[in-house]
Amino acid sequence: MRHFALSPRDCAHHVLPETILHPCTVDDVLALPSFLASLLHAQTVIGCRIDELSHDIQAAIVERRLSQLVSIARINPLWRRRIDSAVGTGPVDNYEQFKALPLTDKEAFQQMFTETRPGMVVPIDRCGFEIVASGGTSSGKPSETVYSLDELQETYRWAGDFMGRHIMARYLTGSGAKWVATTLADYQMWSSGTMVGGVLQKIPSVNYIGAGPMSREVFQRMMSYPGPKAIMGITRSIALLASFADGLSGEARDSFRIALYGSGVLTPKVRADLRQAYSSLIVLSYFAATQAETIGLQLDPESPVLTAVPGLHLVEVVRPDGQWTEIGEEGELVVTRLFGNATPVLRYKIGDRVIRRPDLQSPGLNAVQFEYVGRSGDFMHIGDTQYSAPQALAAITAEFRQRQVLDIDSVATDAQFQIDRAKRQLHLVIGTPEAASLPTQVAMRLGPEGSSPLIIAGLLQSLSVFDALEANETSLRSSGYSFAIRLVDPRNADLVRTAFGKVPLVVDRI
Repeated sequence: MRHFALSPRDCAHHVLPETILHPCTVDDVLALPSFLASLLHAQTVIGCRIDELSHDIQAAIVERRLSQLVSIARINPLWRRRIDSAVGTGPVDNYEQFKALPLTDKEAFQQMFTETRPGMVVPIDRCGFEIVASGGTSSGKPSETVYSLDELQETYRWAGDFMGRHIMARYLTGSGAKWVATTLADYQMWSSGTMVGGVLQKIPSVNYIGAGPMSREVFQRMMSYPGPKAIMGITRSIALLASFADGLSGEARDSFRIALYGSGVLTPKVRADLRQAYSSLIVLSYFAATQAETIGLQLDPESPVLTAVPGLHLVEVVRPDGQWTEIGEEGELVVTRLFGNATPVLRYKIGDRVIRRPDLQSPGLNAVQFEYVGRSGDFMHIGDTQYSAPQALAAITAEFRQRQVLDIDSVATDAQFQIDRAKRQLHLVIGTPEAASLPTQVAMRLGPEGSSPLIIAGLLQSLSVFDALEANETSLRSSGYSFAIRLVDPRNADLVRTAFGKVPLVVDRI
């Protein structure tokens, strides 16, 4: 690796010179080199890959790119008003000024890119765009966004190359053919399906299979192909694969090396079932959403930490005031897509909560890291108290285990809190293949009040010290709510699923 003699700031100015930093018209934007071209140029000049650069140099390049994106966005009147009202009319040259810009929430995003699309810098009638729809998992409202086809393909190339070097090369070993498949390929109007399939197609030296919804026949057909394999899908699709192992040869089972899951959390039982069925398998999280084709990738199966792809997005973890959290602090995930000349979106609030983790620093990779907590809407309200559903589930699980009533982790394939405010009910619905026999056993271990005391105890343990001053067992019991656990077959309609088969952690019926 060659050492770059310039400072991080000078390096960034060299990558994005002043002559292209402040375009004034749509034609100026269309004449700009893509950000991928700038990154590739930087790699040539510096003599190493972007993800090997120090954090200081990476940050300086991203800071410079953000200044350019703000100038591009200002060409659009709607964006210009949003930016100028926050920071004035001058250039945005540093992170502190950029953090003063308003967050783009789901509602603002929908208004900008759906129907008449007033938020586009390059008008839609200039052509060369792809429309991608989101089903509105968190907001409940479908929305659309627009990508430049050229920039989208460059995004796939950059993210696919990263996955090839830092994931596939570790686990898809050998000299023969290698394979990666996705169960999302048929959902072409659903953001994650479109985005993930594009990235996986660009992984160097790996064959791609657009499998679509997985069935036993399709899976076993793929497993018959010689060579190691990786499969990406939503949690429900990945969970099914343990039962598809029956009838496979040992060689075919051994060829399944990587399971990549998105949109949720795989329960301990599902992980254990997968490990038992496929001895060579590692399970990793692939985190993606609209405007973030690859937000974060789990590189270490033993750690829940997710790693951002350097150069692809600015990843922020923010407090309610829009400022960045400290290391170890939880906040809202906010992304700015850096490959976005034609349709920039500044500070997009994804709708997920994460914990900011220390940056990864190693000889071969320096990158931003964070840990997924849950959807921003994964909160339950009883009276004036708000409960975090992921924390409540963990506390309730511990309570059931401690009292030797049920090891939820060992039996659950799915978990869902269902709140019915009209009936004043809060039920924890557990999907388990043992739903026919377990309820009787659990009932025998519980006291006359059933599962209600355990649910209440778990809810209280999940609260912060501040909230616990206002909420206690007496207040919960006097709330008028009934609390219970229900064990159902995973295929049961009692588990509410989205149109794409996701099982939301919280279903709040008003």
